[in-house]
Amino acid sequence: MTSIVPGWDLYRSFLAVLHHGSLSAAARALDLTQPTLGRHIAELETALGQPLFVRSQAGLAPTRAALDLQPHAEAMAASAAALVRTASGARDEPEGTIRLTTSEIMGVEVLPPILTAFREAHPKIVIELVLSNPNQDLLRRDADIAVRMARPTQSALLARKLGMVPVGLFAHRRYLARHGTPQNLSDLANHAIIGFDADAGAIRSLSQSGLSITREIFAFRSDSDHAQLAALRGGFGICGCQKRIAARERDLVAILPDAFRFDLEMWLVMHEDLRTSRRVRLLHDHLADALLAYAGEPATGTLKKSGKIGRPRAGR
Repeated sequence: MTSIVPGWDLYRSFLAVLHHGSLSAAARALDLTQPTLGRHIAELETALGQPLFVRSQAGLAPTRAALDLQPHAEAMAASAAALVRTASGARDEPEGTIRLTTSEIMGVEVLPPILTAFREAHPKIVIELVLSNPNQDLLRRDADIAVRMARPTQSALLARKLGMVPVGLFAHRRYLARHGTPQNLSDLANHAIIGFDADAGAIRSLSQSGLSITREIFAFRSDSDHAQLAALRGGFGICGCQKRIAARERDLVAILPDAFRFDLEMWLVMHEDLRTSRRVRLLHDHLADALLAYAGEPATGTLKKSGKIGRPRAGR
């Protein structure tokens, strides 16, 4: 007896129910009818030979089998989206869609004018920007190009180091007028420090600067770098910030610049299968030129395959 392999439509409906928690919400998200969603789930359960959801007071709760299936279905979704992007423009024409991922700070504070210039030069190319401090999986094609503030670790990626981005401590003039300016690192214990909440990796990375840093020293805690920057601009306290971003604002004052220094590596990464896509290479080269200028120093390498050369750390 030949078994029937479930099609992508069934898995797409499965993911929608998993993400939204009910047939009605999933149907609205996919612009389908609720009976159609229910039929898709029933067909998938029949094909797999096990239930995927059970009813609960909160809606449809996934079974263990559904949770085990989730990462594989999400990989299918990423591949399907990549197929659509690839098909959206001929490989030898500068048109179509490119999915770009980077950290919050880079996406909000650095890339907008760079992407605007690219759009003026190539108006037929659509940019999808994903802001995520955790690194997106380029091998799974969650994105086409990534600007990462850490060394990539996955093989089969083409990576180029663009330079080092210096980070320093800063405070708003209003905060310093109220609380004074620390004269040494030990004075920081008497000030409101802006930092991370649950991001232990970020705290360990900051500890490389020579400071003994734990979560408890922060008076403002958020794993959103942009929320931290907003608190800095609002005068909440002292915070780490890219020096080139802080230099744009006359009211942000450097704190202990000779005692504290932390540098972020900046890398430009894409999947090696995309090197022949003209539109992807156009954006890649545009980003490389613009971000080299932002880093203010020559690159330390050319486009090459990455390897497992360090623990990734996204961020500012």
